[in-house]
Amino acid sequence: MSTRRADGRHGNPWRAVGAAVVVALAMVGAGLVGASMKGAETVRPPQPLAQAEATPSADTPSDDADLGRDQAPTGLPRAAPTTISIPRIGVNAEIMTLGTNPDGTVQVPPLDQALLAGWYEPGPSPGEVGNAVIVGHVDSAAIGPAVFFSLGALQPGDIITVNRADGRPASFQVDSVAAYPKDAFPTEQVYGPSDRPGLRVITCGGQFNEATGDYPDNVVVFASVH
Repeated sequence: MSTRRADGRHGNPWRAVGAAVVVALAMVGAGLVGASMKGAETVRPPQPLAQAEATPSADTPSDDADLGRDQAPTGLPRAAPTTISIPRIGVNAEIMTLGTNPDGTVQVPPLDQALLAGWYEPGPSPGEVGNAVIVGHVDSAAIGPAVFFSLGALQPGDIITVNRADGRPASFQVDSVAAYPKDAFPTEQVYGPSDRPGLRVITCGGQFNEATGDYPDNVVVFASVH
């Protein structure tokens, strides 16, 4: 099956602003796309069943509150993630460390390494208190389907395990999965502060636009410590 690079049109870049490391994004996840498949049948990434309104907000009571617990779960010490495992969609990938570019945009994994995921290092590490963010491509001109091609197929209750450099894995349970137009990305829910360990996994989604060479949406998985 042949592939075509997405014409270099990846929308507006990610931009990190402020000491709180909250990422203000006009079109978040831009760049997490590399190819459109051509052939008799086009392979499309699965899209989430859940919609944005189902996504938990900062004001949504947690399971711990429902159980009458007084304190949020204690986080692990900071440690770089090394691999991410998502059994439901067959992901077992190495994680590279990402930061920001000189112009303030957030780095993404190179398209020639589209089977790797990337951890946004200025934010919390997975298992640490706060929302850790891991991003990855949905596809690539070089390889076709990439690390998070099937991310939209995840469902609440699925397990994501992140191995860490200190040998202490962090296990998360998916709370919700949603697709957002890139100009309506839930910045605060993804990058905002939290008093408990959380994980956000992001890729591109929606129907690939052949005219612009871009995906219009982002798929975001919201998960909490398991």
